[in-house]
Formats: sequence, structure tokens, C-alpha cells
Amino acid sequence: MSVSQSVPIGMSNGWNDLIDEVTSGRWLDPDTGRAVDVPFRNILIGDGLADQASDLLDAVMPASNYGVVCDAATAAAMGDRIAKVLGSKARLFILDHPHADEGQVAALQALTAGVESLVAVGSGTINDLCKYATYLDGRAYSVFATAPSMNGYTSSTASITLHSGLKTTQKAHAAKGVFIDIGVSAAAPQYLIGAGLGDSLCRPTAQIDWYFSHRMFSTRYATSPYVLQEADEAELLTRTAGLGRRDHDAIGYLQRLMTLAGLGIAVVGMSHPGSMGEHQISHWIDSFAGKRHPGTVHGQQVGVASVTMARLQARVLSMESAPRVKPYIPDEADIRASYPAPAVEDCLAACRAKAMDTDATARFNDKLERLWPELRSALSPMALNPDDMAVHLRAAGGGATYEEIGMERDLYVEALIRCREMRDRYSMLDLAADMGILEDFIEEAV
Repeated sequence: MSVSQSVPIGMSNGWNDLIDEVTSGRWLDPDTGRAVDVPFRNILIGDGLADQASDLLDAVMPASNYGVVCDAATAAAMGDRIAKVLGSKARLFILDHPHADEGQVAALQALTAGVESLVAVGSGTINDLCKYATYLDGRAYSVFATAPSMNGYTSSTASITLHSGLKTTQKAHAAKGVFIDIGVSAAAPQYLIGAGLGDSLCRPTAQIDWYFSHRMFSTRYATSPYVLQEADEAELLTRTAGLGRRDHDAIGYLQRLMTLAGLGIAVVGMSHPGSMGEHQISHWIDSFAGKRHPGTVHGQQVGVASVTMARLQARVLSMESAPRVKPYIPDEADIRASYPAPAVEDCLAACRAKAMDTDATARFNDKLERLWPELRSALSPMALNPDDMAVHLRAAGGGATYEEIGMERDLYVEALIRCREMRDRYSMLDLAADMGILEDFIEEAV
């Protein structure tokens, strides 16, 4: 029996019902008709979870001792209490302004070498550090979420910045237990609540990009991640003002939507369902902004980028005649001059994977012309109106433009133009660049 089936929950109709169906293998993949198999078995959304920490961890990750890993803010929010409840079995590690990079992964492994299992108390950075460190050294970990800021709690990958400065998605492993306390989440800083909505609003832009890539390049596509999210996305979008008021059930719906989004990625075994052009923009900023980085978090950047991508996709899909692209041959000299030396080969590999010579361009244009009426018809219903997306973000206390999250225009524009160079996934950013309309779009709409 899973933890989420055995622990009382706070919502009368059950925060965990659909989640339990997926984690127990009772949910049928609509694409295959077969029961899904995800690496997560124990996910609980509820209230008062710090006080239950000992029982929860004994049920999913019994150990002789635990390393409770926090930063200063998450220690105050939940970590101190969890360590106190665990008593003599806990060692508390409070990290000083951590970053999820290779150096700090190694440092965390060394710091916690004397404990059997790790308990991450935090959101993106703390979770990714613990997830990846324990994957590398074979220990188990569980996570107590402290903010509704991203969907990585139910992801078996970790966002790790390499020594080169390149932000990457690395294979990791699933948490033994994912414990999401709605009350603690509701007390998180407002910008983190807005960031969570921002990370969720990538669904339409990622889906459009992924389906476009599927039809044009025969990459894999699945509907299951979106079927999982559909009802909760609609419900949440009626409650975004509640996010701005820290309403308990609005926060619960946000956390459940992000949980289901993460499970959707686990179902298909790849991050494409929720990470396409809009995430390229955010990853480029995190990888290459350097001292220009404004200190924004992932979900804030993804929210702004999702609105931008939605505007770009709407412009492309408004075209009655099929777009036509020109050959794309990466400028190797420019890439070598523009990026830190350790990142150059990765960027070149990504660019070469998407390069199109004259013959490839002709084949692309012919195929797109044949498919265009069907593609427009299929892609348009996936979209959300970008103006509506912006309204929802602002209602939740987030920002919908680069200015509203404190980012300089030059940095954001550079990310829009250059982010295609760091990832081999073909998005409508690539399409617009290959059409020769990207810079005009930026001038008019950004």
C-alpha cells in the first residue's frame, strides 16, 4: 500500500486519487491502452507532513540515519521541524546559497558521506542536488517540498549545470517519497508561487513545439502527459487569483498539476512534453547570462518565455500559406567566439543536429506545405491565448514580461536569438529563425 493511500488527506475529494492511479499502475495510457509504469510509488499531497516525517520516512525509506538537507529558508520553513521529529536519526545540513552544479553535487556527496539516506527539504536546487548526488553514489533520497515553484519533485532527471557552464538535464532517479505540504507551500514567497504557475504554463507551448517536431521529423510524441494534466489545468486557471491570495485549495491544485506534469514526463521517459522552446530560453539565460543574470528562478523565466513562445506560435499559426525556411548552416567560428570554451562542442553538436543544407531545406519545405492545413488544425486547439496567460501570471504574483521579473531587455533578446544553439530539439524558435522572421518578431512583440 502506498503512503498516499494510508495517510489522511486534506481535500474532501482526494488530492491524491489520480496520482495513486498512476503510481500504482492502475492508470491506462491512452496511447497504448496499457497500464503505465512509473518509478514513483509514494507521493502524498496533504497538510502537517513535517510532524509525520518519522512515520512517512520509515514507510518509504527506512534507514539507520538521515541527512536532512536544506538551505536557511527551507530549514526555517520545514527542515528544522523534520530534523527534530526524526530525533537522533537525523543530521541537519544547511547549505549556504546552493546552486545545482557539478561542483556542489560533489561537495554534497562529501559533506553527507556519513549518512545512509538523504531527505531533501526544498524545491528546485535542493531537490536536484540531493537527487543527483544520491543517484551517483547509490543512496536513496526523499523530498519534502517547501514551495510550489516547479514540477521537478516528480521527475527522475535533474537540472545540473556542468563545469562548462552549460545547464543540462541529467539522468537521475526517483525519490522514494515525495511529500508536498499545501500549508507550507502556501507560505512560500509569492514569487515562487508565480514561478510554479509559470512552469505550468509551458504546457501549451511545449506541446505545440513537440507535436510540430513529431510531424516534421518523426520524433516521438505522446498524448498521455497532456491527458493527465487536462482537468487540473482547467481547474487551476479558474483559481489563479487565489494563488495571489495564497488560497489553500488554489495552491493544492497548482501542486497537483505540477505533480501530474512530472508524472507525465515519467510515463514517456523524456522531458519533451514540458520542455521545448520556452525552456531553451530559460536554460540559455541560466547557462550564459553570467553577471547579467538577475537572480530569477527557473519558473519565473519559463513563465515569461512561455508567453513569448505563445505569441510567436500564434503568429506562425495565423499564416494561411505554409512557412518556408532557408538553409541553416551553423557559424562555427561565431559559436566558438561566443561561448565559454568548455561549452563550445556541446553547442556545436546541438546546432549540427538541426542544420539543413539546400536539399534538406527543400524536403522540409515540401513536407510542411503538404502538412500545413492539417498541422494548423491540430496545433491551434493546443494553445492558450498569450494575453490570457499573462493575466494569469500576474494574478498569481508572477511576471509576464522580462521587465516584470527584473531582466534586462538585451539579455532576454540575446537568449531568444541564441538559445537554439544549445539544444538539439527543434522548436518554433528554430522555425522562425529559419524563416527569417525571428528578429522582426522580437522587435515588434517583445
